Amino acid sequence: MHFALADLRLFIHIAESPSLTQGARRAHLSPAAASARIKALEGQLDTRLLYRDSRGVELTPAGHKLLQHARLIMRQVDYLKSEFTEYGTDQAGHIRIFANTTAVTEFLPEVLAGFLAKRPGVTVDLQEKLSRDIVRGVLDGSTDMGIIAGPVQAEGLQVLHFSTDRLLLALPVGHPLATEKKVTLRQTLTYQHIGLHEGSTLLSFLRDQVERLGGNLSLRIQVSSFEAVCRMIEAGVGIGIIPESAGRRHSRTMRLAMVELDEPWAVRERSILVRELDALPGSVRALIATLKGEETSA
Repeated sequence: MHFALADLRLFIHIAESPSLTQGARRAHLSPAAASARIKALEGQLDTRLLYRDSRGVELTPAGHKLLQHARLIMRQVDYLKSEFTEYGTDQAGHIRIFANTTAVTEFLPEVLAGFLAKRPGVTVDLQEKLSRDIVRGVLDGSTDMGIIAGPVQAEGLQVLHFSTDRLLLALPVGHPLATEKKVTLRQTLTYQHIGLHEGSTLLSFLRDQVERLGGNLSLRIQVSSFEAVCRMIEAGVGIGIIPESAGRRHSRTMRLAMVELDEPWAVRERSILVRELDALPGSVRALIATLKGEETSA
């Protein structure tokens, strides 16, 4: 079989759009021309790729499989192009990153600021995702690299450890639990918590742990950042479980008490997920080296 790269890119556009018309527009084609190309692609594969109706298009099981391969092929093409730019192997390219809440809000902005300042030809698409979506995104080629914390089931991926953080309990000064050396998650459930927004990795993780205990996580308010969590805690609105790195940073400017969590999952290993490190373009490898504290190479 011989597939045209333009047809694979068209298929990706349609698969990621609510309709064939919008997908065709993204590929700068008429709907009729796009439909003809997709039918020709289905003929080559001897299988149906799309369900079409008045509401739009939906991928068939075969379509989902082709989408996975098409994304990987087009990413490899993009990698090839980036390796031969005039800027050199790590000075240009587009990096896609799926990362957990702590990475997106706490340490990646500073890391990326320094990294990008030295590489004007590099652009980055950073998206906050749940751990399972990060793994899936790296596997299916939706992202170049993933950043997670804690244990992960990532068969078929390379897992690169780069730092360690821990979760702790942040409390207002004078709170009854503030005098404890260590507390369990169950002890905290008596009190109302300040939580992150729906869809955040940490909130999802904590809910899973509470569910295992058969308890209930009472959320007084949900906010969009660890700084906002800490401000609510300082004001006495509730308590919160946050990364130590965030707690130590915000405690410099806020009156907060920090208590260690007596839970095996409180220590969180941070890891980078990739499909194959050596196959990544220079810009992605350079960012990974930066995260790991290693010298970058051109």
